[in-house]
Amino acid sequence: MSVLIAALAFLTERLFGYPAAMQNAIGHPVEWIGRLIAFLDHRLNKKEHPFEHLRLAGFVALILVLAVTAIAAGLTVLICHALPFGFVLEALVASSLLASRQLGRAVRSVGEELGHSLARGRAALQPIVGRDARSLDAYGVARAAIETLSENASDGVIAPLFYLALFGLPGIAFYKAINTADSMLGHLNERYRAFGWAAARLDDIANFVPARLTALLIAGAAFLCKQDAASSRVVARRDAPRQDSPNSGWPEAAMAGALGLKLGGPRTYRGERADLPFMGAGRAEAGPEDIERALCVYVRVNDVALAGLVILALLLARIGIY
Repeated sequence: MSVLIAALAFLTERLFGYPAAMQNAIGHPVEWIGRLIAFLDHRLNKKEHPFEHLRLAGFVALILVLAVTAIAAGLTVLICHALPFGFVLEALVASSLLASRQLGRAVRSVGEELGHSLARGRAALQPIVGRDARSLDAYGVARAAIETLSENASDGVIAPLFYLALFGLPGIAFYKAINTADSMLGHLNERYRAFGWAAARLDDIANFVPARLTALLIAGAAFLCKQDAASSRVVARRDAPRQDSPNSGWPEAAMAGALGLKLGGPRTYRGERADLPFMGAGRAEAGPEDIERALCVYVRVNDVALAGLVILALLLARIGIY
């Protein structure tokens, strides 16, 4: 039933998102995971410990996070399976771990605010990126919004859907735990170089297939949006392997090629400069209109993914899997 659950969860999330009333009342499941990670980080990541000790501590912290996630997801599945039409409840729970609606709204807000002023564009961008938005000009704000849209199309939508369709609620819960651990611990700075090593490596493995699948979907969506699908494929194959990350460059390079832009390049994280290579050979002067073009591609990526899940669910039902 996992493919059907994935289709129902994605449709629910795209239509309604995560209810504000639930956010205010109990928070969000990813926030719960984040609090556990922060607690373990505080207790186990002591700078006076040697490198190998910290690497082992980070591995133990990751195992504890995954164990708690497995127990919570397993109990939820048992409850769902004990109820009539419990797969619908499982889909509703799983929808909370998808972020397509929230991501699209956040990036669209950057474009709208940037159209008013650079200061408002920077303010809208900062909550959704790790880099320092205060140092970016208007072109840099637009490029950063497009880059985070592309990368999170994989991390926040396609990768969770991929594991949900394969393994049901435990699959998507495990993925979100891994991805959240990486986002909080997987930094190449002094504090996390050792402690975050296990989280970063496991996230690389988990995103290997979804990142490339997202790049393929972006190329297909570019065709539907009358953008450059051929260049999307070429730039992804050429420029993604040049990135330090084995995965994030694939969707970003595919989007750069689709829109005829130059993305990536140097940026500043917490005062530290990262000299990353560029992706794409187009113009660097991006603006709000380019954010809208990227959003068109993003929406079509979601449409194609949902249609694929529905078709696959119908085929499985037809051959008697359900």
